[in-house]
Amino acid sequence: MANNGRRSVKMKKGPTVGTGGHGRKALEGKGPTPKAEDRPYHKAHKNKQLAERSEAKRGTGARSAGARSGPKGRATEEVVTGRNSVVEALRAGIPAKALHVAIRIEMDDRVKESLKLAAERGIPLLETGKPELDRMTDEAIHQGLVLQIPPYEYQDAYELAEETLESWKKGHVANAPLFVALDGITDPRNLGAIIRSVSAFSGHGVIVPERRSVGVTASAWKTSAGAAVRVPVARAANLNNTLKAFKNMGIYVLGLDGDGDVSLPDLSLATEPVCLVVGSEGKGLSRLVRENCDQIVSIPIDSAMESLNASMAVGISLYEISRQRATK
Repeated sequence: MANNGRRSVKMKKGPTVGTGGHGRKALEGKGPTPKAEDRPYHKAHKNKQLAERSEAKRGTGARSAGARSGPKGRATEEVVTGRNSVVEALRAGIPAKALHVAIRIEMDDRVKESLKLAAERGIPLLETGKPELDRMTDEAIHQGLVLQIPPYEYQDAYELAEETLESWKKGHVANAPLFVALDGITDPRNLGAIIRSVSAFSGHGVIVPERRSVGVTASAWKTSAGAAVRVPVARAANLNNTLKAFKNMGIYVLGLDGDGDVSLPDLSLATEPVCLVVGSEGKGLSRLVRENCDQIVSIPIDSAMESLNASMAVGISLYEISRQRATK
């Protein structure tokens, strides 16, 4: 059959022209999902911006002084959280710089009393959003109430001792100087109870080391039942050096320990200037502190008892010293 001079050619099937990878980008995805607070359309992003603006308004000065370090390096001030704790702190007269109240808080008797006590004492009332309250308390349960406590202003141990000695020598202070120093005590409730005993028995101050020791926290304030207003608490950069300085000033350093060489009723130095040193219930006095004591005094107790709580030991010892001074 004629094909008009044309020859039929069979083409072998080969690769066809593709996209050249032009659609590859669409298949790669968008990477990991950003955090909620980094997504502009998310509620968490707005809350973060609100907290940052609130922080900028308050400034950084008030947060830097006396602040403690929170999780992830965030600085937080000493605060009392929760309705029961806040109302009890206000009843005890703990110094406060502000009472933060959640926006649209559900009122109950505790909230009403807290607001009333704060208003009577002139404590600023600040209506604060929940995200900011969460940040202030490091996500602790606050129930819409947060009481902000100002940093405690510690005295210097040397200056406190010198001023008290001078006042005593001039007759401005009736009793000889009487101090209590803490060695390794970390429970703020012990500190609060000791401050209360020092106030009850006419003591002149409490000495706490700067490191590895309890400080005047909200819990200590509450336990002291207001005595922390009357009794100065001084800090010692180095407790052993401070005790040596006290001895050079004429203050006798007496350590409290279960295996002391002097029984408390036989103490002959009660009427002299005295600094009582008490250690933790478990470890007692440290070796160096023990070596720097003029005497180690023990409290006679039932042999069935292993030891006394630090605040109890201080209270008993201060009572005996006070009794001896009264009969002088």
